[in-house]
Amino acid sequence: MNFLPTKNTPRWIIFLVDLGVCFVALLLAYLIRFEFQPPRIEIDLAKAFLPIFLAIRAVSFVLGRTYAGIIRYTSTQDTLRIFVVLSSGTAAFAALNFFKFHFLDGTYYLPFSILIIEYLLSLFAMIVSRIAVKVLYIELKTPAKTRKRVLVFGAGEGGLITKRTIDRDSRSGMEVIAFLDDDKNKAGKKLEGADIYQSKKLNDLLSSEKVDEIILAVPNLPQSRKAEIIKLALEHNVKVSQLPPATQWIGGELSVRQIRDIRIEDLLGREPIQLDNTQINQKLKGKIVLITGAAGSIGSELARQVLNYNPKKLVLLDQAETPLFELDNELRKSFDEVIWEPVIGDVRQYDRMKRMMDHFRPDIIFHAAAYKHVPLMESNPSEAILVNVLGTKNLSDLAADFAVKDFIFISTDKAVNPTSVMGSSKRAAEMYVQSKNSQSTTNYITTRFGNVLGSNGSVIPIFKKQIEVGGPLTVTHEDVTRFFMTIPEASQLVLQASAMGKGGEIFAFDMGESVKIIDLAKNMLKLSGLEEGRDIEIKFTGLRPGEKLYEEVLSDKENSLPTPHEKILIAKVREYSYDDISQQISQLISLFDEQNNEKIVAQLKLMIPEYVSNNSEFQRLDH
Repeated sequence: MNFLPTKNTPRWIIFLVDLGVCFVALLLAYLIRFEFQPPRIEIDLAKAFLPIFLAIRAVSFVLGRTYAGIIRYTSTQDTLRIFVVLSSGTAAFAALNFFKFHFLDGTYYLPFSILIIEYLLSLFAMIVSRIAVKVLYIELKTPAKTRKRVLVFGAGEGGLITKRTIDRDSRSGMEVIAFLDDDKNKAGKKLEGADIYQSKKLNDLLSSEKVDEIILAVPNLPQSRKAEIIKLALEHNVKVSQLPPATQWIGGELSVRQIRDIRIEDLLGREPIQLDNTQINQKLKGKIVLITGAAGSIGSELARQVLNYNPKKLVLLDQAETPLFELDNELRKSFDEVIWEPVIGDVRQYDRMKRMMDHFRPDIIFHAAAYKHVPLMESNPSEAILVNVLGTKNLSDLAADFAVKDFIFISTDKAVNPTSVMGSSKRAAEMYVQSKNSQSTTNYITTRFGNVLGSNGSVIPIFKKQIEVGGPLTVTHEDVTRFFMTIPEASQLVLQASAMGKGGEIFAFDMGESVKIIDLAKNMLKLSGLEEGRDIEIKFTGLRPGEKLYEEVLSDKENSLPTPHEKILIAKVREYSYDDISQQISQLISLFDEQNNEKIVAQLKLMIPEYVSNNSEFQRLDH
C-alpha cells in the first residue's frame, strides 16, 4: 500500500520509545503494588532511584542493541534479545537492592515486588508492541486473502528456519498455515504457532485446505519420498519448492528468494550414489588425466569431479572453443589451484592427437568426445563414422603407443540393438575398444548408459525452451519411453567403473525405470504452473529416422554379471578378435572419401548384424 512508510524508523526513536515503555511500566508497577495509593515514602524513594533505573535500562539497551532490529520484520531472535536485555537489567537492579540493604542502610531502592512487576510489564509491552507493528504492517502490505498459503514439509530445524524467514520478510507474500512431518510424535503439536500434521495427512490437507505451495524443508530427504510428495502435489495443481543447501545461504542466513522451485530433475532423480572414494582417489590422485569432449555435458562434469581427487594435471580437450572457454572460467571460480589446461583439438586429426599425447603423457583417458544426436547422424553418416569411430580409434591406438594406464570409453544405450547410424557407430567403437584390450598393456574399459537429464540438446532443455515461447511441446510418439540419469550421477558411475575396471569390460549402468516422454512433458507443464490444452498444447510429431520407441541397456542376447557396486553391471557381450574388427573398421573409415551413405550403412550392418535401421532410406539394406 502506498501510505505505508518506505523507510525504517530511526533507531534513536525506537530507543526512546523502549525507555518510555519501561518508565510507564515502573509507574504502573507502583500503582498495582499499592492498589493505586502508593505511600509518600515510596514515591520519594522512586524519585531518587528513577535516574539510576533509567540509566541501567538505557545502558542495557545500548549494549543489547534492542533498537537495532527492523520492527516490521521482528523475529524470534529479536524477542529473545529483549528477554535477555530486560532480564539482565532487572538482575542488576536486584543486585543494587541487595547491596544497599546488606551493606548500606538496611533499606531497598525499590521493593522486589515492584521490580518483578515492572520487568513483566516491560517485557510484555516491548514484545507485544513489536509483534503488533509487524502483524499490522504485513496485513496492510499483503492482506491475508492475497497471501499464498504454504505448507512446510518438515517440522525440524529446516522448517522452523523456513517459517521464520517467511514471517520476517513481508515481501514474500506467503503465510505458513501448517507443518507436515514423517515423525508421528510431532503430530498434534504446534511450531511457531502453526499446527503440525503427520505427513500421511498431506492428501487430506491438499483436498480440504486452500494450499498454494509446499516447501520441502527437510535436508537429505530421500529421493523416493521427495518424488512421492511432488507427484501428489502436482495432482492437486500445487506448486512445490525446496530449501537450498545450507552451504548456499548468504552469510549463513536463509532468504525467501533462495527458496527454489522444484525441477523435473528432482522428480526423476534417484537416491544419491554411494561411491568408493578411496578406490577412486587411488586411481586419480597424482595422475595426469585427459578428458576428450571436455566441454560437453558429461565431459565437463567429469572435469569438476576429477579435480576433487587431486590429479597431478587435468587436460581438457575439445574442438568447441566457446564452451571450453566457459568451462575454464567456471573452474577458475571454483578451484583455487589451476592444475588443468584447456586444449583445442579434433579427435579425428591423428597428428594433432599424437602431438598432444606426446606433450602431456596422460595416465588416464576419459574419452567422451562424440556426435550424439540421432536424427543429425542419420543425415550425416560419414561424419558419425569419422568422430565416433575414427576419433575413438585414434585415441585408443595412441593410448597403447604411449602406455596409458587406463582408457575409459563412454558409450550409450543406443549401441544396444542399434536402429540408427549414431547407435551403430558407437557399437562399432565399443567393439574396437574391447578388442584392443588384448593387444596392449592399457586397460580398455567401456561404460554404457542412457539419456542424461539436462544434457545439451536433450529433451528437458528442449521442453523448457518450448514452454518459454508458449509451446507446443513436441513429443515424437505417445508410447515412447527413455531411461534417464542425472549428469552428476552418470559421471560418478563412470569414475567408479574406471576404478573397478581391469580391462576389457563393458559396464552397463542401472538406469532405473524407464520414463514415458508424454508423462515427462505433462509433469513439466504442471511444474511450470501450466495446464495442458488450456495454456499450452502437446503435439505428436512421429518418430524420427533412427529413433527407437523403447531403449535398452543390454540386448536380448546379452546377460550381465554383478559388480561390488549395485548400480554397475558387467555386460557379457560377444567379443571380436582384434585383427577382424580392425580390418572392418579400416574398411568402414575408407568409405569416407566416397561420401556414400548407403555404402557406409551397409558396412555397419555387415559389422553389426543386430543393426536394423528404421530409417526408410536405409531399410532396404536390412537383409
